[in-house]
Amino acid sequence: MKTLHMVSFILLIIGGLNWGLTALGWNVVNMILGGVPALENLVYILVGLAAIVEIFKHKSTCRVCGSSSAPAM
Repeated sequence: MKTLHMVSFILLIIGGLNWGLTALGWNVVNMILGGVPALENLVYILVGLAAIVEIFKHKSTCRVCGSSSAPAM
């Protein structure tokens, strides 16, 4: 389960950075995979699935959120 959490987290970072850069005029996924639209769509689907996984699994896999004795930040 730790591997799924790490992959989901990394994909969310990639997705978040891509959205931020897209707002500035650079779509990194499109720049890298622009010649293969199906592969580009696959990356977007994987980022979306990663977000869904994190929505449901984050609290049980996060050391800060999953622990009831953790201090509030």
